[in-house]
Amino acid sequence: MLVITGRGGYVAQRVGRVELGVGWIIRNLDVVIAVGLGLTIGFLDVFGEVVSDDVSSGATLLVLGALAVGSMTERVRRRSDIQEVSADTRRALEDLAMVRSLSGSEVGEALSKAREQTNRWYFKGGTGTYLRAVTLPRCVETATRQRTPLSIKIDIINPGSEKTCADYARFRQTFARQRNVDAANAWTATRTRKESYATVLAACWYRQRLDTLEISVHLSAGVPTLRFDLSESCLVITQDDPNRVNLLVARDQPLYDYYVTELHQSREQAERLDLHALPPLSHEPTVDEVRAVFDHLSLPLPAVFTDTDVGDIIDKALHAEDPYRR
Repeated sequence: MLVITGRGGYVAQRVGRVELGVGWIIRNLDVVIAVGLGLTIGFLDVFGEVVSDDVSSGATLLVLGALAVGSMTERVRRRSDIQEVSADTRRALEDLAMVRSLSGSEVGEALSKAREQTNRWYFKGGTGTYLRAVTLPRCVETATRQRTPLSIKIDIINPGSEKTCADYARFRQTFARQRNVDAANAWTATRTRKESYATVLAACWYRQRLDTLEISVHLSAGVPTLRFDLSESCLVITQDDPNRVNLLVARDQPLYDYYVTELHQSREQAERLDLHALPPLSHEPTVDEVRAVFDHLSLPLPAVFTDTDVGDIIDKALHAEDPYRR
C-alpha cells in the first residue's frame, strides 16, 4: 500500500476532494444552474433596483423550468437504475435456472440430451444399470458413426467385495421397501455382485468393439447413495427412488467444475482395472470367455457362481433393460 505523508499527502487529498466536487456538479448540473439563477436574481432584487419585474418574472420561470428539467432527469436516472436492477435480477434467475430439478420422464430426457455432441462421459454410482442399458451403447454408436474419440470413466462398487455388495443391497432394500416390497426383496448381495460384474464385462466388450474408445473402470469399497452422469454439457445427479428430486447442473456453473474434481478424486481412491490385452470376447460371449476375462482382470468370479449365473451376467451386460422405462 502506498502512503503519502506531508504536504504531498495534503495536496493529494485536496485534489481528490476537487474531483468529487466536480463530479457531483456535473451529475447535478441542472439543479446547480437553477439554484444559481435563483440566488443571483434574488440578491439583485433585494439589494438593488437593477432588475425589473419582467426580468424577475422571466427568471422565476427559468428557474422553475430548470427545476422541472432536473426532476425529469432524476426520473430518467431512477428508471435506468430500476432497469439495471431488473436486468441483474433476470440474469440471476437465469443462472439459478441452470441448476434445476428433474422428475419422472425428465430424467431420461436430460440424459438423452446430455449424450448429444459429447465425447466424454463420467459415471459414478452403484452398479451402473442405466450405463449398460443406454449410455454405453448409445455413446459408442454415435462415436462409431461420427468416427470420433470417446472417453468413458466408470466408478462403481467392487463386485469382488462381498461386504460392499451386501451393504449396497441393504441400502437399496431399506428405501425400496417403502415403495415396493417385491422390489426391495429383489436386491440381494448376489444380485448386486452380478450387476456390478456385468458393468465390468460391458466395458470390456465395448472396448474391443471401438478402437477410439478410451474406457476405464474403477471399483470402490464405499456405498454410494447418488448417481452421477457427467458429459461435456451438463451433470445429472439421480437417486434410486424415481419419486425423489434429481438435479441437472449446466456446464457453465461452478458446481459442475466442483464435481469434476470430486469424481476425479473418487476414482483416484478406487481400484482401477487394467483393461489392456484382454482375452477376446465374441459377439455373444461364452461362459468360458467371460471367466477368462475376469481371471485376466484379477477379479475372478465367485466359486459358487454356476454357468447359469455367468449367463445372467452376460445378459445383464449386453441386454440390460432401461430402468427408466420399467
